[in-house]
Amino acid sequence: MSGHIEVFAVCPADAIERSEAMGFSLLRIDDWGESRPFPIIVVRTFGNDYFGYVNRCPHESVWLNIGSGAFFSADRSFLRCGRHGARFEIDTGMCIDGPCDGQSLEPVALAVIEGDVCLCGVKLLEDDRFADPFGDSDEMMDITIHPD
Repeated sequence: MSGHIEVFAVCPADAIERSEAMGFSLLRIDDWGESRPFPIIVVRTFGNDYFGYVNRCPHESVWLNIGSGAFFSADRSFLRCGRHGARFEIDTGMCIDGPCDGQSLEPVALAVIEGDVCLCGVKLLEDDRFADPFGDSDEMMDITIHPD
């Protein structure tokens, strides 16, 4: 394999019901090595396809689920921005109605790998190195200092 693609498991595929969406607040590493908020939406369609978008309305850069907390139009056939009601096609991210008509949500590449929904090709900040700050220092614990 020539090109290495970053793959990051976001959630188990069955954590999202059909015709549902979930938002995730991730941190991505930019070109300068800085971590930046990277909120995404993962949509699972009734037909069992998964689509991912950056959770940012092109109109005012707010999260789609601001306010109501919902990602969908009332009939669940479109993604919807809670602030001004812009509607987006679920499978393309294209805005078909609202203040950003003709603009699109920014897609993120997803793949379902071994039962997990994975984000592909984005460098993320992994949190595991903060999970157990003392995990590496076990060998230090056994040293006891005896006074002379």
